[in-house]
Amino acid sequence: MYFSNIAAILFDLDGTLIDSAPDLGAAADQMRVARGMPPLPLVSYRHMAGAGARGMLEVAFSIGVDDPGYDVMREEFFSNYAACMTERTVVFDGVQELIAQLEHRQLPWGVVTNKSSRFTDPLTRAMPLFLNAGAIVSGDTTPHAKPHPAPLLEAARRLGVPAERCIYVGDDERDIVAGLAAGMKTVSASYGYLGKKTEIQAWGAHAEINSPLGLLQLLVNA
Repeated sequence: MYFSNIAAILFDLDGTLIDSAPDLGAAADQMRVARGMPPLPLVSYRHMAGAGARGMLEVAFSIGVDDPGYDVMREEFFSNYAACMTERTVVFDGVQELIAQLEHRQLPWGVVTNKSSRFTDPLTRAMPLFLNAGAIVSGDTTPHAKPHPAPLLEAARRLGVPAERCIYVGDDERDIVAGLAAGMKTVSASYGYLGKKTEIQAWGAHAEINSPLGLLQLLVNA
């Protein structure tokens, strides 16, 4: 699969551009230790990092959004994460070069994440990678979060590019669902967190990459 007539690239954030699992896991582990529970290894948290607080609390305490006390624990997690979210988070290998190549080709790019702006804004401001991002859309920027297409359509609007000329890259099924609903070309990032489902082919993306730089191989005349 090769894409032509592409005018912009949009990315999910956690698990696609940045590896935030170490900080997310640390925030949840801090809660375990505070309750006299042993810490868990990062590998326990990594696959669910894309689900944010919900995923981290599920791993750390086996609780879900319907459990009593979940909201209180979520706020504790948020407080922990806000205090440490730039300590261990790094850009995935190859992402810096990928973004440099897109900018060299004068392809505008942006971010569409379900992360709340409470975290997205300070995190992206702290990382030089995002200095030239043309759009950063958080989970609370529009009335709907992914898998609804609204955040992706808002990002395309901010970039001034028709949705059908955008590629959306993500590491979760909801990313692909949102991208398809927005009329965009979609690329699944198999190097990301993936969540509970790892049958990426079943997501229905137009293409799949196993490293960030793999995206460049899909672009024709861009």
